Amino acid sequence: MIDENLSLDDVRAIFANDQFAYAAGCSIVEASKHHAVCEMPLMKLHQNANGGIMGGAIFTLADFALAVAMNVGQPDSVAVDNNIRYLNAPKGDKLIATARMDKAGRTLAFVTVTIVDNTGRNVAIMTATGFRKA
Repeated sequence: MIDENLSLDDVRAIFANDQFAYAAGCSIVEASKHHAVCEMPLMKLHQNANGGIMGGAIFTLADFALAVAMNVGQPDSVAVDNNIRYLNAPKGDKLIATARMDKAGRTLAFVTVTIVDNTGRNVAIMTATGFRKA
């Protein structure tokens, strides 16, 4: 369990071990029990062959925000099911993911992550189920 009373810098230090997310440019803006906001600047490495942003890059940010929201102040949790809907191609130069816990049960957690770009354009919505380790 990651103590919900840790400073944001301490939470960032813990999640710095998520090397793939950090290599992709993901960072934590807010982290509290049942809530997280993470962002990722859009770079050339996120582009597909046609110059658009790869779905996998968007998914990576959503999954990272999900991990923060599910683990701060709660039992260690891992995602066991994710569903993402891509709504629009990003037009800005940064993505922002906001994760909120819809329900935190004894063994399962349900989370919704919304992803927008920095122009306010809706980019994607992820719903996920997490398994909470007892």
